[in-house]
Amino acid sequence: MQHNRDKSKRGIAVLREEPVVKRGKETSLLKSIIKGVGIGLVVVAIFGLGVGVGNGSIHVNKQIPEANQKLPADLNYSSVEELYDELRAKYDGKLDETKLLDGIKAGLAEASGDHYTVYLNAKDAEAFNNQLDGTFSGIGAELGKDAQGNMVIVAPIADTPASRADLRPQDIIISIDGKDVAGMSVEQAVTKIRGKEGTKVSLRILRNKSEDHTITITRATIKVPSVKHEILDGNVGYMQITRFGDDTAELTAKAAQEFKDKGVKGVVLDLRGDPGGRLDAAVAVSSLWLNKGDVVLTERQNGVITDTEYASGDSPLHGMPTAVLIDEGSASASEITAGALKDNKAATLFGVKSFGKGSVQKIVELNGGGELKVTIARWHRPNGQNIDKKGINPDTEVKLTDEDRKNNADPQKDAAIQFITKQ
Repeated sequence: MQHNRDKSKRGIAVLREEPVVKRGKETSLLKSIIKGVGIGLVVVAIFGLGVGVGNGSIHVNKQIPEANQKLPADLNYSSVEELYDELRAKYDGKLDETKLLDGIKAGLAEASGDHYTVYLNAKDAEAFNNQLDGTFSGIGAELGKDAQGNMVIVAPIADTPASRADLRPQDIIISIDGKDVAGMSVEQAVTKIRGKEGTKVSLRILRNKSEDHTITITRATIKVPSVKHEILDGNVGYMQITRFGDDTAELTAKAAQEFKDKGVKGVVLDLRGDPGGRLDAAVAVSSLWLNKGDVVLTERQNGVITDTEYASGDSPLHGMPTAVLIDEGSASASEITAGALKDNKAATLFGVKSFGKGSVQKIVELNGGGELKVTIARWHRPNGQNIDKKGINPDTEVKLTDEDRKNNADPQKDAAIQFITKQ
């Protein structure tokens, strides 16, 4: 999860990497550093939608982790210089200095072995930072990597080319326009899937580890508000969050106040297919239900708590019967919110196990416009559990089958509404 305090950049088709949660732009000394809570799965490319930088405090920790204290203060680059000299002297073609330097930086980050620790060149960093307002050009799907390192669809965004093409959470991407994705970073895949409105991109996917499909999708410019709400059956408030972006805190606060003013009996909070986003948005949403001072999450390095996020108070939905819907596309900031409400006994969870993105990234701005997104910690639920690669289990499991999708049936939502009406 990225802090920005995940600036889960988790891209929308614009693409997004795994669920990333971010905080906000820093000022003065802290301007160059941004923490991100990353979706499970996170840059988050909703094939173009990056989970971006949010507003909030940033914690700068210059202490070198114990595991890395034996590394030299500076690397010996003589062997790199040797390789460069030989490449420059013997390569039959034209080399580009900027691309060579970007390659070195990308290689250093990749050598960490962590899917969420990546280098973004100036172009990718700019795209990553321009996606929080929900406007993007692409297919409208979240991209990430699973525990085995496969490139996967975290979640398609509702009413986008990706959802209309029937892309589904956990679909494994094998190739993009015929090019194998093996060895690609999420950011590289995002770049290949992005494109101008009206152009097409072809994805070969593996579904359920056995069904091989090739899907051609026409890119579009997409503008998606992060929150939709309505009142169902006269007394059940329904709130759907598709990403935790710049507008989420404001839109959810308005929805919550409307629910309260109209005296709804309870609320269904739908976080299905939400790949994550800004950490401060997740804290703000959780705070609608929680008392001031309730723990939303803790961050830990080597098991030691380094930061704690608390509910802010002013909770219009405190005590309101609430059902939260989650699925395999719920990641990062979605899991923070679901875990906070469950552990503080403010909601009951319905659906299926969530994605499982529990690492914390910091975004560091580099000279030349590039950025380093580096995993610095793990976030934990209020009950102390970290969900990385594990996910959150619902209180009541309700599956959504292919037959349900074909018939436009939603037994998960139905179960949540039935739960509220019985309260």
